[in-house]
Amino acid sequence: RRDDDVVLTYAVRRLLWLVPTLLAMALVTFLVMHATPGSPLDPVAEGANPLSPEAQRHLAAEYGLDRPLPEQFAIFVAKAARGDFGRSFVYKTRTVREILGTALPVSLMLGAMALAVAVAGGLSLGVLAAVHHNRPGDYLSVGLATVGVAVPNFVLAVFLIVLFSFAVPLFPTGGWDSPRAWVLPTLTLALGPMGVIARYTRASMLEVIRADYTLTARAKGLGEGPVIFKHALKNGLIPVVTLLGPMFAALGTGSFFVEAIFRVPGMGRFFVESMTGRDYPMIMGVVLTYGAFLAVMNLVVDLLYGVLDPRIRY
Repeated sequence: RRDDDVVLTYAVRRLLWLVPTLLAMALVTFLVMHATPGSPLDPVAEGANPLSPEAQRHLAAEYGLDRPLPEQFAIFVAKAARGDFGRSFVYKTRTVREILGTALPVSLMLGAMALAVAVAGGLSLGVLAAVHHNRPGDYLSVGLATVGVAVPNFVLAVFLIVLFSFAVPLFPTGGWDSPRAWVLPTLTLALGPMGVIARYTRASMLEVIRADYTLTARAKGLGEGPVIFKHALKNGLIPVVTLLGPMFAALGTGSFFVEAIFRVPGMGRFFVESMTGRDYPMIMGVVLTYGAFLAVMNLVVDLLYGVLDPRIRY
């Protein structure tokens, strides 16, 4: 019971620290945005429809861009605390909250599926490489992991489309309207993280397999399977778990190339368009969403440490 209270206190304290962290992220992002040359009302941002000076002044007043920067930041923080990030400058009929509400769940779903595939494949390859160290199984696993890290996801996406949509028509070339359409973007997004997880798992497992308690388990007559999966793998997972929080935050908040190639209606497209269009509300909303998600995932990872290794105390 005391341990549960300690863990709860630790989690609450970490969540409270999230508030100043997000404020600092918002301030830095806000200052960088306004220090960058140009504005959302520039002809470049408006594409082929440049605005007259009068129209620019009118829109600046409407969006509050004519106010002093401290006042603009204070207004944004006050609204953001209520979940209101304002109206998008690019998608003028939609609010940032509406866009996040429709696009973020899609990116989270794609990221979760990709992470599941990456963890399953990466752990399998890493354990196989460690158990068959300096043997063909090790070389095969390391080779596959290296390919996963080295091949860019947009190159892999084109290759999978050519192979599984044209040469062997098993899956559609894109879309998000059926489970068959989820396969190729999931595999494309999973290959890189799978290679990273495999390499970390291999390195960690090689160290754990040579540890004294593993040698003792073998000396007691335990088979290789129980030694690896009951004694070694659990302790070898701690460095790997450290990766999963930032990795899921990156996968779950959208990949522009993968989502664009497979026409996935996720966050990646909106984030890139907000940058090119200088969509201040959208940029702030995406950055703060990513920051909050990353902080929460890091907290989850820290709590998992205690599950994997009871010696860890908060």
